[in-house]
Amino acid sequence: MTHPGAPAGGYRHEAPEPLEGPVVPTITGGTFLWFVLFLVQLPFYDWFDDRGHAWWVWTCLAGGGLGLIGIWYVRRRDAAIKRAERSDDSHEET
Repeated sequence: MTHPGAPAGGYRHEAPEPLEGPVVPTITGGTFLWFVLFLVQLPFYDWFDDRGHAWWVWTCLAGGGLGLIGIWYVRRRDAAIKRAERSDDSHEET
């Protein structure tokens, strides 16, 4: 489905290059933040529950849990990228 204002053939442009940066520290910091938010809200669980917002507390816990999976994933990805770079460097030297 195309946007109503889009040209008939759709937009034609190349996808941008992916951004590379300090991925592991970024994901670790975000995961830490989710867990901190969970711990800060936990003492007020009854207040959130009385107003129908208990899901806020559980969303923070889910964010922290998914962040742990994210940390595992980006660390493995980073290690694989470094292994590939070392492998490429060793092949170029021979």
